[in-house]
Amino acid sequence: MKIFVQLAAAVFAVTSIAQAQVVTLSREQMIRYTSQNPFERFPDGRPKVPDSVLDKVRGLSSEEVLAISRRGYPNQFADGFQLLHPGKKLVGRAVTIQFMPRRPDVADADSAEWKAQGRGRLANQSAIDLLQPGDVLVVDAGGGKWGGGIIGDNLAYYIWKKTGAGFVIDGAIRDLEGITEYDMAGYFREATPPALSNLMVRGINIPVRIGNTTVMPGDVVLGDREGVYFIPPHLVQEVVDAAEITHIHDEWTRKKFDEGNYKSSDIYSRPSDPALLKEYDEYLKQKLGPKAYDAYKKRQAGQR
Repeated sequence: MKIFVQLAAAVFAVTSIAQAQVVTLSREQMIRYTSQNPFERFPDGRPKVPDSVLDKVRGLSSEEVLAISRRGYPNQFADGFQLLHPGKKLVGRAVTIQFMPRRPDVADADSAEWKAQGRGRLANQSAIDLLQPGDVLVVDAGGGKWGGGIIGDNLAYYIWKKTGAGFVIDGAIRDLEGITEYDMAGYFREATPPALSNLMVRGINIPVRIGNTTVMPGDVVLGDREGVYFIPPHLVQEVVDAAEITHIHDEWTRKKFDEGNYKSSDIYSRPSDPALLKEYDEYLKQKLGPKAYDAYKKRQAGQR
């Protein structure tokens, strides 16, 4: 919580007064906060993890992303959501929006300033209209339904068609019966009939809090039945590479179990028999290929 407060305070402090009062990171600020991003960027500076990498992320599970906690990122998983379609994974790049409880004097000043900037009406659609293919709308709405549904069936349909991905809403949605008909992934806390009210937009594409997680614009979102991971772009390739090793290890383990000659402890999680270890090592080399295998062995040696 302390880290989140410090980061949010820093964002507010560096935002130019010339901008609308609603906080939006400038391109320079976005690049500074995501300086370790190794990929291209959108025009506003948001990291653009390639589609080819996102395709590999679709094959991961929450357990395979857990290793990022050992890299100093222990707070990147949020759970306790309702799932629109439990069997459908959610993968994409985060576009963030933050809501706060509505206060008329602040909301009116923000709306007037936003309109004066030629940006139209300040609302949830101010972020939704920024979405690109492969994006995920990530909404910090305080976790409850008291502010009304952030989106209904029409805006959900737009998100689905525009992004091909879905949404994570730490708050409520409405028109659940209608939204359920769409073949999209969605995570939300509650469903409620009333439309969005009693909330005001306070930030677009800034760090937001989802559960006990700090989410940055451009984070890779991975949602499965257990919850949602928000993976920093500079760690996503490492996560994908480590998961490939895990998949091969699990494949070999089940192959040996199928032979019916070993107890579980003979094989899992690591064989003690040198002959079995050598067999697994050869299997890994065959599956990875010599170049990737050598790179893996070098990483292993560097971690010792």
